[in-house]
Amino acid sequence: MENLSLQDLPPGGGSNHVQPPPPGGPPQLPPQMFTTAAHLLDLTDTNLVLTEALERIFVQDVYADIPRGVFLVRGENVLLLGEIDLDKDDYIPEPYRQVSEVRAYELQKAENEGRQMLDKKKAKRLHELGFEVEHAGEALF
Repeated sequence: MENLSLQDLPPGGGSNHVQPPPPGGPPQLPPQMFTTAAHLLDLTDTNLVLTEALERIFVQDVYADIPRGVFLVRGENVLLLGEIDLDKDDYIPEPYRQVSEVRAYELQKAENEGRQMLDKKKAKRLHELGFEVEHAGEALF
């Protein structure tokens, strides 16, 4: 990895287009120092606060709306931000029907357990054939 400074020119020459920092503000880094989506959207210092947030869980042919309240989303985790059409958001396609949070979580848990059992069977069969299965679909944190 390169060690870049504020005075380095971008690849291919030319100027680095670094604007001088505002009085009393931190220096701005040249764009070639960023390789993440934060550079693409210029959201390195922008956080989002969502109020009256609602999570909608779809499981099989049912869904549940779960009120979540206030959410703080760090800017580095934002890839795309846009406006939604509230009329379309209220429309739920025909096969889905609303159920309670508890029922949706029960169905989701049963679905996840079934998927894990199937993954274990697949991993066992692949192991018998000489393949190595890593992580078995589980999130590692």
